[in-house]
Amino acid sequence: MNRWQKLLAGSVVAPDELSSLFTVDTEPLVQVVKRYPMRITRHYLGLIEKPGDAIWRQCVPDLLELEDESQAEDPLDEEQLSPVPGLIHRYPDRVVWLVSSVCAVYCRFCMRKRRVGCTGIAGPGTRQAALAYIGAHPEIRDVVLSGGDPLLNEDDVLEEILAGLRLIPHLEIVRIGTRVPVTLPERITAGLCRMLKKFHPLYINTHFNHPREITAASARACARLADAGIPLGNQSVLLKGVNDDPQVMKRLMQLLLSIRVRPYYLHQMDLVKGTAHFRTSINRGLEIMEGLRGHTSGMASPYYAVDLAGGKGKVPLLPGYVRREDDALLFRSYRGEVVRYRDVDES
Repeated sequence: MNRWQKLLAGSVVAPDELSSLFTVDTEPLVQVVKRYPMRITRHYLGLIEKPGDAIWRQCVPDLLELEDESQAEDPLDEEQLSPVPGLIHRYPDRVVWLVSSVCAVYCRFCMRKRRVGCTGIAGPGTRQAALAYIGAHPEIRDVVLSGGDPLLNEDDVLEEILAGLRLIPHLEIVRIGTRVPVTLPERITAGLCRMLKKFHPLYINTHFNHPREITAASARACARLADAGIPLGNQSVLLKGVNDDPQVMKRLMQLLLSIRVRPYYLHQMDLVKGTAHFRTSINRGLEIMEGLRGHTSGMASPYYAVDLAGGKGKVPLLPGYVRREDDALLFRSYRGEVVRYRDVDES
């Protein structure tokens, strides 16, 4: 067993284990864990400063998860858009391939709360079916490996998946979505990076949601990936009580750039059952974007997007910076100034 696997095996998986570390009644949370599993690595647990803080809310079960019956288990219709098990084909030229059903930490806001930690990992037969589908559809040029967390597969399994993809001539890029640089940075080993380096062009999107998640260990993990020539992006989720504050979000984005991770998406919460207590309004998200644009580097401004229900795809959202008046456009600067700009007449 590798060191990272031993560390993973030592994770907290039951609420009563938290009682010895924090002064809090965890007994009511047992029912939550029966429905939505819990796992917190010791690394991530060490980031909690007190019950209810930004890290606690992301990883510790909450009774509110069981009270949310108004939202859907699969609002994005992933199951309906799955031509073979584990594969989601929503957009014309790209697919999402779920190559794992487990994570190092089970985030309480997970978009796949219905299945992550609850179902088995796809075996070789399922992998062959996914590869066959991708190979039979020449319009697919981009594959996103997701899950669960793809990097919780052992190196040889990942290598088999990536090697199979690289045999498909029309496939141009492979992306991996992972949270282990945040939750289990020890997983990013030198051996893993040597293996990944063989399969360029390869991109990795991480998932940092709060500045305190950027630690010396997570910075080292990202440095190893970047040094292997892998471009790193970050997808954050806008979470009530975690990062729904312009100053918190600005600092997160700035620190990401300092560890060579480019902010990519800020996601509005999906309408997933069991997660309603994390939702903020769209207006709040737009206010946060206004707190970034012009107030820090443009590189620190991600796309703010909502993923439409029914599998209709992501739509970017922007604050109201422009309006038309007669033959001109009126732009509002980040300082609140209104600047008149004469447009081109193409009639």
